[in-house]
Amino acid sequence: MAFLSVDRLRVVLDGHTILRNLSFEVPEGQWVGILGPNGAGKTTLLRAIGSHVPFDGRIHLEGEPVEQMSAQDRARALAFVRQARSLTFDFTVEEFVLLGRAPHRGWLQSYRRADRARVQEALARVDLEGFESRSVLSLSGGELQRVFLAQALAQEAGALLLDEPTAHLDVHYQFSFMEQIRAQQAEGQTVLAAVHDLELAARYADRLLLLDEGRIKAEGPPAAVLTQGRIADVFGMRVEVDHHREGTLRINYLEPVDQAGLRAEESV
Repeated sequence: MAFLSVDRLRVVLDGHTILRNLSFEVPEGQWVGILGPNGAGKTTLLRAIGSHVPFDGRIHLEGEPVEQMSAQDRARALAFVRQARSLTFDFTVEEFVLLGRAPHRGWLQSYRRADRARVQEALARVDLEGFESRSVLSLSGGELQRVFLAQALAQEAGALLLDEPTAHLDVHYQFSFMEQIRAQQAEGQTVLAAVHDLELAARYADRLLLLDEGRIKAEGPPAAVLTQGRIADVFGMRVEVDHHREGTLRINYLEPVDQAGLRAEESV
């Protein structure tokens, strides 16, 4: 049985159709990269999987309809890492990461020593030891993004949903962040990551899901999805794609293309 099953998913927000008839499955322990231009529906797909937006169709987590799960059960199954954003409340880093332990507590139950140990372990994994007493309001965008990841690690959910997780990180921490996610996958976590960097997605994901105007344009292994023709069609860029021996892709961006003209040529 698949960890995640999506069948004929449709999302309409404010009268606009964002996702159109999406169907796919994600086996347990797989890393799926979600790609597409701005407005393709990447974030909305992650939000629908987490039952944060209304939808038509079916989404099942380990065979159970996601909308019928309790909020606590969903939080035990899914940990969401959003793009770093400004916060308006003054938590310490430790307090903020401790919120990730909430799904494992009973009603009004206080945090246990084991919960705080999980927080310390999560902060160490994202290289934020010593930040426990810092205010989240004092952090840089990159530091805050790593705090969000630490909270998700402390949550110990079955899957990580990542929405442009490296957008505010420098090159060093981009690599560290993705390597940490790979380590979580090696421990059995399933990963769905919306990523704007095509090479980064190809390097880490087992499978890619390419969205365009709310539809699945292609899905499969990175080398099969990221072809010159598809990148030109979906992203409007003429490229050269080099396949490296170790399985990574190098994408050389050459020039923008006239997408309308390209599609007219394809229809001939």
